[in-house]
Amino acid sequence: MTKFYPTMLFAILLLVLFVGCASTATQSGTGEYIDDTVITTRVKTAIFNDSTLKSSEINVETFKGVVQLSGFVSSKENIETAVRLAEAVKGVKSVNNDMQLK
Repeated sequence: MTKFYPTMLFAILLLVLFVGCASTATQSGTGEYIDDTVITTRVKTAIFNDSTLKSSEINVETFKGVVQLSGFVSSKENIETAVRLAEAVKGVKSVNNDMQLK
């Protein structure tokens, strides 16, 4: 029977922690999820604070720093404004525009 020493136990716990919280191609790790949530909130706030946009018509999702905008807006200018606002948010790597005109 193998004895478990405190350092060995600590190393095993660290390994489990890092593997359990690691990201994959389709799933964010814990830290990335929190970062994505912050980015989404900041993009939604920027859109909400712009008086020319109806924030209830624009959906915002973020995965690994990539923001996806979707929904229906009334003009091409609204699409351009929403994309520009999202791109200006700290932490945004890129913006995918899936918005459509009404």
